[in-house]
Amino acid sequence: MKYTCEIDLALPISKVIELFDNPDNMSKWQPGLISFEHLSGEPGQPGAKSKLLYDMNGREMEMIETIDERNLPSHFSGTYTTKGVTNHMRNEFISTGSTKTKWKSHNIFKFSGFMAIMSLFMKGAFSKQTQKYMVQFKVFAEGES
Repeated sequence: MKYTCEIDLALPISKVIELFDNPDNMSKWQPGLISFEHLSGEPGQPGAKSKLLYDMNGREMEMIETIDERNLPSHFSGTYTTKGVTNHMRNEFISTGSTKTKWKSHNIFKFSGFMAIMSLFMKGAFSKQTQKYMVQFKVFAEGES
């Protein structure tokens, strides 16, 4: 399953990247995030792995992030894996003016086992969750300026 979400931010790209690139800010725009733990590699660099723990409506979900590419401020790519689900996400940041940035999130999901069946019934849920996090980031980031 592939999809792209995008959002316009009323901030210069430098501020967007400063806020996006700081793991300490993740819980400010991903309210279900319980913890973020660096596991290996140089933090924030390609090859680095981290464990993210989420509370998804009372159910804990552990996800492993592997940074694939880091070419900020233009883009940042990572692979996120959890039981039965792998998501390759490419975040693209485009300056659209001195105080405006467009953020595009390109996602490719692959499913296995039970999640392959569930994904047939939940197609819209994945893009809605991505868009929700992007809106929450916008609210957080624009509130920081």
